Amino acid sequence: MAVTGAVMVLFLITHMLGNLKIFLGKDSFNEYAHALRTLFEPLLPYRAALTILEIVLVVSVVAHMWAAISLARRAGHARPVKYVAKKSQANGYATHIMRFGGLTIALFVVWHLLDLTFGVVNPKGFGSEPADRMVAGFDPSRWWVTLLYVVAVVMVGLHLRHGIWSAVQTLGWANRDRYKALKGIAALVSVALVIGFLAPPLAITFGVVK
Repeated sequence: MAVTGAVMVLFLITHMLGNLKIFLGKDSFNEYAHALRTLFEPLLPYRAALTILEIVLVVSVVAHMWAAISLARRAGHARPVKYVAKKSQANGYATHIMRFGGLTIALFVVWHLLDLTFGVVNPKGFGSEPADRMVAGFDPSRWWVTLLYVVAVVMVGLHLRHGIWSAVQTLGWANRDRYKALKGIAALVSVALVIGFLAPPLAITFGVVK
């Protein structure tokens, strides 16, 4: 859970920084997208490095989900009888966020790839420039796509906040002296990623970026 989670957090940070290049202009964003596809050329073929990174990411996502299911089953077998005392509302809320939030995120990722990566459901199609697909994808007429994006990204933020904090606790770092600081860092990272991911689509939808 910790290793695969760390891989995905690193991916989210780099992906967010790349998305923000749309504010520097379409050329800057397209150059970034092209650089990803030509990474390590000519040592590696076109898009080879990116494909390897995508495979690592997919394996991490699948392994993360498998780990979550395995841990839930192990916990159930270890304690088949429920506790007499009920869980707090906060713990129950966090559990629902992690379970259903993860499913929501997975479904959205499929749509996101079909829209902005493969262009299957994008108005511009696959043959267009990445920046054009991004602007067309969040066009004001497709406000519902932006709304779905907002919901999914917020779910990612909530998932991250609880996930990072759980990892910190599992590693034994959350002692009394560091408790508030580490919990604040988990929240700060989550908020920063949410804002960073939401800025481009909202700017496009409201006409700041065209």
